[in-house]
Amino acid sequence: QVQLVESGGGLVQAGGSLRLACAASGFTFSSTPMGWYRQAPGKVREVVAAVSSGDYTWYSDSVKGRFTISRDNAKDTLYLRMNSLKDEDTALYFCARCVGSLVGVSTPYCFNSWGQGTQVTVSS
Repeated sequence: QVQLVESGGGLVQAGGSLRLACAASGFTFSSTPMGWYRQAPGKVREVVAAVSSGDYTWYSDSVKGRFTISRDNAKDTLYLRMNSLKDEDTALYFCARCVGSLVGVSTPYCFNSWGQGTQVTVSS
């Protein structure tokens, strides 16, 4: 069955960096658009980054220029490099499968019914 196992979260000071990883299994990772979304208490779920099977990338305005999404198809692993972290980046981050093209969309449709997420806490 599909499994998405996130790791790499933690407590970091504002301005610091973290790299999240997501180990995927149970589906053909290399041909699947993938993304990351976050959920903070009291806030709407937000897709922050996505990458197509052809390495086209999409970012939300809130993280553009600070976060970098990448994928290693040989390892079936998705990454999210987060730099210049801010208080407002504090959230539970989920790896997600996405549907459809990422080109020209306002927000990709990405979903996760399998992972537990990894907590990122930014302290000021």
